[in-house]
Amino acid sequence: MLQGSCLCQSVQYEIEAELGPTMICHCENCRKASGSAYAINAAVETEHFKLKKGQAAIAEYESSPGVFRVFCQHCGSQLYSKRASMPELIRLRLGTLDTAVDIQVQAHIFVSSKAPWHQICDDLPQFPQRP
Repeated sequence: MLQGSCLCQSVQYEIEAELGPTMICHCENCRKASGSAYAINAAVETEHFKLKKGQAAIAEYESSPGVFRVFCQHCGSQLYSKRASMPELIRLRLGTLDTAVDIQVQAHIFVSSKAPWHQICDDLPQFPQRP
């Protein structure tokens, strides 16, 4: 069982499954939304994501057609993103996890739009878009 929350603790969740593939996303939307060079996201089947607290604190923003970024409207913490075309999956923002996990990042994606001031210094596969 994994547990997580937003910065202000208004939203709390648990995941009753293993995390899916973990990617470092360098797309402009992830950079802008996170305020950093990238976001680290893992796929989670929607059926295994359980909101324990804070439904009223959750807001969504459609950052591109059919793609929604879900966040706490009190503190602004990004929680996950979801696609209308893939309702069975969310992409969890791993920085919101409270449970310590051993994450095996699989790749860098959208490196064609990475921040020019950021250097990728590992040997993980790099993809210009989503593989």
